[in-house]
Amino acid sequence: MQLLLATTNDGKIRELRKLFEGLDIEVLSLKDLEDKIEVEEDRQTFLENAIKKAKEYALYYNMPVIAEDSGLVIDALNGYPGVYSARFYNIEFGGKFDIEGLSKDEKNIQKVLKLMENERNRSARYVSVVVFYSPEGFGIFSEGVCEGEITDKPIGNMGFGYDPIFKPLGFDRTMAQLTVEEKNKISHRGKAFYKLKEKLTKLFS
Repeated sequence: MQLLLATTNDGKIRELRKLFEGLDIEVLSLKDLEDKIEVEEDRQTFLENAIKKAKEYALYYNMPVIAEDSGLVIDALNGYPGVYSARFYNIEFGGKFDIEGLSKDEKNIQKVLKLMENERNRSARYVSVVVFYSPEGFGIFSEGVCEGEITDKPIGNMGFGYDPIFKPLGFDRTMAQLTVEEKNKISHRGKAFYKLKEKLTKLFS
């Protein structure tokens, strides 16, 4: 069986393929396909975005798809970056932070740190919603949450996204200081995919 991961993000691909080791499934990503389409993430919630991506890719490529939408939710910023996590630096909330010479991840991180400079409440959480959808019209979803706090500076280089400034609850290290194996055990994405993997294992075993 072939299964498409609806992402081109190398970090996500690496983590998700690790989670599906041991199942009799060939895991492809959008990077493996020559015929590429783009699905805009323009919905208001993680679940709505994930459903939209899963359905459109599944129907276009005629294969089962797993799509995920996730982001960082910061209490002191009224839930931002939220669904705008991937492009937070470029939205109006808090002012645009498009500094030349920095990667998108670095711009996002610097904007968050700037907005959080004088905030005492550093509580935040990573949220992930994962949707499995087949062209026959069958779908299931799962959700994972990882509670933590925002650090005052980036630390570590093993993660991606906001990992260098997110310290999970109960840890003295940031997500970017954890190995993939450590991260998958406690991360929002790891939790969501473990739940989905259990459901898929029952379906395809």
